[in-house]
Amino acid sequence: MPLTSPRRSALADQVISQLRAQITSGEWPVGSRIPTEPELVEQLGVARNTVREAVRALAHNGLLDIRQGSGTYVLATSELAGVMHRRFAGADPGHVVELRIALETTAARLAAERRTEQDLRQLDAQLDRRERAWVAGDPGAFVEADTTLHMAIVAASHNDVLAELYADLGAVVRAFLRADLDTRMGPDTYVDHGRLVTAIREGDGERAAAEAATHPLGCRFRDG
Repeated sequence: MPLTSPRRSALADQVISQLRAQITSGEWPVGSRIPTEPELVEQLGVARNTVREAVRALAHNGLLDIRQGSGTYVLATSELAGVMHRRFAGADPGHVVELRIALETTAARLAAERRTEQDLRQLDAQLDRRERAWVAGDPGAFVEADTTLHMAIVAASHNDVLAELYADLGAVVRAFLRADLDTRMGPDTYVDHGRLVTAIREGDGERAAAEAATHPLGCRFRDG
């Protein structure tokens, strides 16, 4: 074999990096189906076996889900998120709620202390987006808007480790929300987040933490 020809493992590593970049950049969002194997072969200019090796590696790491007869789907945006998804997929939903409460109360307290004017503008924008999604009666859009608002609150804590951990947990939480959100989306199931954003704006860490602890999921769920 010529010295200039890359070993298959090295080439597969390059393909893995390229595919991972498509995932982490959001070009292939969580839940979306990635291009087919022949399409990837054509796009990347590598052999079918190399593509297959890379896809299997990313599936093993929890980023992709290979579904026979359906295609390959994005499961998570990082290896840690993939581990969380596998670990928590069958977990007691109440335990997931408790974990989110722990992270969000800490984040809300820190956000009240550290938020910038730019953070506040982002919180206002996401709060408005969340409310518009609710009025529109679109459960999917509401879940995304609610999740984005909570992520903006965590980002306003300016704790990079907390933000990364929360982002990795996000895929599990979104799956839980989509499965259990009361599709009635009426006044009796809505939970206001305006007081939480106001507490952060006013720099009241204790009140922000208390607000975050009372409604970590952003809505009430159907029984049973």
